[in-house]
Amino acid sequence: MLTGGEIFVKCLESAGVEYVFGLCGHTVIGMLDPLIDSSIEFISFRHEQMAAHAADGYFRVTHKPGVVLTHLGPGFTNATTGVANAALDSSALVVISGDIPSQHFGRDAHQEFKMHGDATQYEIYKPFVKRAWRVHRTEALPGILARAFAIAASGRPGPVLVDVPMDFFSRRAEVDIPEMAAHMPGGRRIRGDRQAIERAVKLLVEAERPLIYAGGGVILSEASDHIAALAEALGAPVAYSLMGKGAISDDHSLAVGMTGFWGTPTANHLCREADVILAIGTRFAEASSSSWISKYTFAIGPTKVIQVDVDEQEIGKNYPIEIGILGDAGAVLADILSGVTDAKKGYSWTEDSRLQQIADEMTAWRKEISVHNASDAVPIRPERILAEVRALLPKDGIVVTDVGWNKNGLAQQFPIYQPMTHLPPSGLATMGFGPAAVIGAKLGAPDKQVITLIGDGAMSSVLGVLATAKERHIAAVWLVMNNRAYGTIFGLQNQAYGRNIGTRFICHETQEDYNPDFAAVARAFGIEGILVDKPEQLRPALEQAFNASGPVLLDVIMDRDVGVPTDGYWDILDIYQY
Repeated sequence: MLTGGEIFVKCLESAGVEYVFGLCGHTVIGMLDPLIDSSIEFISFRHEQMAAHAADGYFRVTHKPGVVLTHLGPGFTNATTGVANAALDSSALVVISGDIPSQHFGRDAHQEFKMHGDATQYEIYKPFVKRAWRVHRTEALPGILARAFAIAASGRPGPVLVDVPMDFFSRRAEVDIPEMAAHMPGGRRIRGDRQAIERAVKLLVEAERPLIYAGGGVILSEASDHIAALAEALGAPVAYSLMGKGAISDDHSLAVGMTGFWGTPTANHLCREADVILAIGTRFAEASSSSWISKYTFAIGPTKVIQVDVDEQEIGKNYPIEIGILGDAGAVLADILSGVTDAKKGYSWTEDSRLQQIADEMTAWRKEISVHNASDAVPIRPERILAEVRALLPKDGIVVTDVGWNKNGLAQQFPIYQPMTHLPPSGLATMGFGPAAVIGAKLGAPDKQVITLIGDGAMSSVLGVLATAKERHIAAVWLVMNNRAYGTIFGLQNQAYGRNIGTRFICHETQEDYNPDFAAVARAFGIEGILVDKPEQLRPALEQAFNASGPVLLDVIMDRDVGVPTDGYWDILDIYQY
């Protein structure tokens, strides 16, 4: 006879869970207690959103579902942003929430949420989880958890919710603990329709200007090796979305970078000019598609699209398609590669003059944007920061981003050489993702160098993550790109209206720029903090941080007036002028 809390922990152990990310509360003590005797480590945070982001970061480097534990009411609602971010970026999370005692449903128990029904807090998550359960009896827990892990990890990964009235953590039941691995998707992959694949191969082989467009589904399917092989067999350049960065090494001659508003000129014009695009694991998001305006990135109509996705709702959603293939990116790519290889025997992409011209164009563009990489300007230019980090970060090192220059400029200008080493917040673009996700990433990849580049606005709002880093001795690096502003929005506001409010950090009394001393704050948390306000200090500080045995924060004073170059378009610029 086990308590519900003990059943939970034994099921998590059976699923191979290493960490539970969360925060305590009176409703989840019944699960926290048996965790003390388990091999599973509880990673305690000061805010539930940060726990969800950390679990998200853990999933992205391991492709094992992250587990989040949260209290009811405010704890539950605090976690919503992190869970929604995971949903839009297809990260598998199993969220376990405590709830009021079942005998008190509908009686306004402490912290109960019941605006439209009794004990309905679990319904808050319905718009962004793949499945939400409210547990009705202790005996049901093993079956629910087996399904929860399977659903979170299968198909298009995403979060699920298991909402547990607190008395079920304490009630006892006689149950069998399932072999959780048997319920996980494992190596099972959804195969694409054979006839559709044959049509796709024919269309690609006959195309004059084929292009491969890789999305995050390629990374999730761990199909990156197929991308380079198919590009070489077909003679096609490879562009990618923000989430697809890493699907092909950026030093490959056929890699042309990210598309869209912050994309590369080569990627955008090649996508416009392609006669056939093979789009794998992408939903053609707005920023990557220049608000779907045809003259900037994708000219679908003249261009024929073959779209491959494991989620049938994404196929043909944003653009009309010539061929749609429902299936796992890796499985479909392997079949297409086989067909293309057979059809193009004897072809050598290295002898193709068009591809050489594309490679030369990318080389010229990289040279053009690198002009500021060694700048000695003060405040420090963002390009210098990116260049110094890339010079010292190993090829398999992991960089976690947030929002602003660190996400948009990095995705455009920072080479990534291996999949699952570039972790951005994309769909929800959540400020505050990076400072917490880096903790989960480092726990998931303890032998790799892990750094997060974040803005000062994000760091100001989530300083509590430093307490977790100190407590758990997380040897990651936080690099704050400190421009004393919400830099991207500051730039948009200035461009649209010529003045600003609420986007710079200014003391009202003195009208001077203001920010806390982040290095001093880090030291107050008991971790190493280093102020960098001159370019020549940057590399020694990074070397010190990368060689440290514990957490380090770098407060890098950055130029506020340098924007990310924009080759694509975002139609909000028009909307401001309505």
